Amino acid sequence: MPPRPRMLAAAVVAALALGAQAVPAAAADGPAGDSATTTSRGVEIPAFYTPPSELPGADGTLIRHEPLPLALSLPGIGGPLPGRATRLMYKSTDANGEAVAVTGAYIEPAAKWRGDGPRPLVAVAPGTMGQGDQCAASMALEHPLRLNGQTVSVGYEDLSVYRLLLRGVAVVVTDYVGLGTTDRLHTYVNRVDGAHAVLDAVRAARSLDSASVTSESRVGLFGYSQGGGATAAAAELQPSYAPDVQLAGTYAGAPPADLTEVTEAIDGSDLAGALGWSLNGFLQTEPALRPIADRYINEAGQEALKDLSTMCVGDALFGYRGDSSTDWTKTGQSISDVIRAEPVLQTFLAEQRIGSLKPAGPVRVATGTSDDLVPHGQARRLAVDWCGKGAQVTYVPVLLPGVGSGLLNHFAPLLADQGNAISWLTDRLSGEPTGSNCWSMPVQP
Repeated sequence: MPPRPRMLAAAVVAALALGAQAVPAAAADGPAGDSATTTSRGVEIPAFYTPPSELPGADGTLIRHEPLPLALSLPGIGGPLPGRATRLMYKSTDANGEAVAVTGAYIEPAAKWRGDGPRPLVAVAPGTMGQGDQCAASMALEHPLRLNGQTVSVGYEDLSVYRLLLRGVAVVVTDYVGLGTTDRLHTYVNRVDGAHAVLDAVRAARSLDSASVTSESRVGLFGYSQGGGATAAAAELQPSYAPDVQLAGTYAGAPPADLTEVTEAIDGSDLAGALGWSLNGFLQTEPALRPIADRYINEAGQEALKDLSTMCVGDALFGYRGDSSTDWTKTGQSISDVIRAEPVLQTFLAEQRIGSLKPAGPVRVATGTSDDLVPHGQARRLAVDWCGKGAQVTYVPVLLPGVGSGLLNHFAPLLADQGNAISWLTDRLSGEPTGSNCWSMPVQP
């Protein structure tokens, strides 16, 4: 499907705001030299990202690590600014209880931590990057912009990482299950996979010899959009999955808490390609759903799912912006119509719902009131659900006017609220108490 050039400006401007590094075109997809090295849309995936055949037993155990050059870095007297990065691979457990290797990055900040207690650690759960391995957030720290004629990958999450580093906060970034690692497909917006990847990233960072953080360091979680869903799920699952990872605070911005609603919202939107990533991820997690997919998805839909499986956000904006899933089905039904017709799909999505458990520690839920891509209403409902369970919730409606673009309505609150979100989280990392505004929810937009 041909690119849509009118979206190029937004992608390139966002990348240039971070600092762009274009990469040359590489060979066509397929094995490249080392048998453990592959390419995805012309981008060579380093052999580092190919997991070993055997994985350690304990979740969060480091499998391997190596220095990671930051593209946006300056020399300093005590080392590079804003910090020294290490690429990580660590062991986690997926939603089916199977061992899985996950990659990411740890950055030791050059700045001194000036808050109370030892240097804290924040696990950053990236927003939507895509499904191709070249889209992984750890690679984006090295290449903020990849533009080679076959893919457009923008490391927009670098901004939140650098803002935390400048405050003296150590950061660990997860690539999520299957993103970067070449052994499986990324399970996009999977509640359990995302939560486990975030929590195990903390464990891996604390075990790194070169890291200043220890088990005594306060821990925070930071995520927006897909990342907001992952941190929200991690806050819920921490008591049962990772009781050793005590959480001082969790920021969940624009969390896709109800995938049934989100699925309907993104269909035909600026980011319609995310619907394909969701379907691909569901089928990766639950192969038993394949007969349903085969019954409904037509040839064009199958081709779209295959195409999207190697795409980043920029690629999906160019190739699938505004597309409707009615073109992907044999019956002409939308994917939401198919979900309503299939109880098995309804059950699967209900199991992905975030908000059924009380989160650990204080949480800050932020959502743009005009966000119609990850709908405001379902994010607000997450705060209400948590309040009903007695959680310590700070709910923040980001009041911005709608501008007629789903992507901008979703992205603008991230920028408008990010500074406040980071300040709230660093206060929690300093040990400052926070209240709850659950009492105000009946009058909150």
